[in-house]
Amino acid sequence: MSVTPEVHDAPRAGHLNRTVGFYGLMFVSLGSIIGSGWLLGALNAAELAGPASILAWFLAALMLGLLALVYAELGATYPVAGAGGRFSYYSHGSVAGFTAGWAAWLQAVFIAPIEVLACIEYTNSVGWVEDHFNMIQADNGFLNVRGYVVAIALMLLFMTINLAGAEFLSESNTYVVLWKFAVPVLAILVVATLEFNGGNFTTGGGFMPHGMHGVFAALTGGVVFATQGFEQAVQFAGEARNPRRDLSRAILIAMLLGAVLYSALQIALIGAVNPSDVAHNWDAPLGSISNVGAWYTLALAVGAGWLAKVILVDAVISPAGTGIVYLGTTARLSYALGEEREMPASLASTNAKGVPVVSILLATVIGMVAFGPFPSWNSLVNAVTGATAVMYGMAPIALGALRASDAERPRTYQVPMPGLVLPASFASANLILYFGGFDTMYKVIGALVLGLALFAIGSSQAHTGDLKMVKHALWIPVWLVGMLVISALGRYGDSQLNVLPAWIDLLAVVGFSYAVYFWAVRLALPHDDVQAQLARDAHQLAHI
Repeated sequence: MSVTPEVHDAPRAGHLNRTVGFYGLMFVSLGSIIGSGWLLGALNAAELAGPASILAWFLAALMLGLLALVYAELGATYPVAGAGGRFSYYSHGSVAGFTAGWAAWLQAVFIAPIEVLACIEYTNSVGWVEDHFNMIQADNGFLNVRGYVVAIALMLLFMTINLAGAEFLSESNTYVVLWKFAVPVLAILVVATLEFNGGNFTTGGGFMPHGMHGVFAALTGGVVFATQGFEQAVQFAGEARNPRRDLSRAILIAMLLGAVLYSALQIALIGAVNPSDVAHNWDAPLGSISNVGAWYTLALAVGAGWLAKVILVDAVISPAGTGIVYLGTTARLSYALGEEREMPASLASTNAKGVPVVSILLATVIGMVAFGPFPSWNSLVNAVTGATAVMYGMAPIALGALRASDAERPRTYQVPMPGLVLPASFASANLILYFGGFDTMYKVIGALVLGLALFAIGSSQAHTGDLKMVKHALWIPVWLVGMLVISALGRYGDSQLNVLPAWIDLLAVVGFSYAVYFWAVRLALPHDDVQAQLARDAHQLAHI
């Protein structure tokens, strides 16, 4: 029996202008990938996995590459604003859709403050800055008063640029991304030319001092966080001029460029560190000189003082550019949530220029609040990576369902070998979630439960009847609770029980993932209900 809720003819959402072209979309994704990750990710990975951290980047490229294929098809087929939170809505109804949108919003809303913290921490690691304009408390690493003022000022700058509109954002972002890509390439070439110690790849406990456990731990210790962001073009799909032609190319090219760049950065860093600092272990690859400004420190160590100055400038530009994009992404996800009657309609309102002002303001305020409980870059990365894994995990299930229930829709790009890629990409998302550890997992689930409670209250007050869609979302609590149990019995994090042996734990995650995937696809909405869900976004889908 159909459970389609009443569809209102008049959309709640304001009108977004389709002004962003291919390069704007590609640079939105690439600019999101190249942020604070290149400044901080390689050092964190080396500390966790030693020279084998190179493998972590290759694994991240493979796992996220599978998910990028999924997003490429979904984005090109359903190009709407905040699309990452809409795919599950089309395939499994409003409860699943809200869960996906909420997870996407949670990971996006904290990335702008993460980038601000990265900017402050990196620049503060320079001796002159620490002596004359210190922004961090020495005893606990928290921001001091000056640090909070700078952080808030940067968030207000991000807000101002986003209020100018998507066209201005994408065009200005193009120039910023060209700089952001050029500087790490320059750093690789200069540092590797002046200092490259091949022996570093086998010293300090060998190529893999902490075994594959260290490699897997590095994935959620900054590697996945650095390489994520390819999906940002999808979030701006509602403002793309020709999404069916441009979106898939933009996503895949950005993912490829980011993966190659980060792998090269890790190789260059390992070769450039002083052999005496890693002779016994990789706990402090830079010695006692610096624990944050890795590339700045390396540039000085190899005698390229001019490059150190360029990197210091980039330590502001790269994180800021990513923060600007993610604040805009958060606003588009809020816009998508605001289209639902359970949430305030003001979230989906736009001004005369087609800018979702209320959603941008909300993203700015929440970002500022995050500086309180999450005072450092590292303290936010694990939590954001966990929420990202949940968001990523829902996409292949949505695509698997929509390929059957909305088969007649034109698809300008299609995932190759979907029978293999879709369940494998869902398993990849779950492995990322698992490597984050039990401590991260239960926090992510708690945040999702809070969001669903808000949804239930909104549904009750608005009398939407959307809670009837719960039966199509039953796989979600089974999936998340199952992953929580595996995480508790597994080998990653601070509170795990270490019951599952090495590799058996990974087989448990993969086997569980495949079982959930095929069950979830079978729980999808029937064809007529899918069409009714899509009808709610007809005002956007009709303009492509």
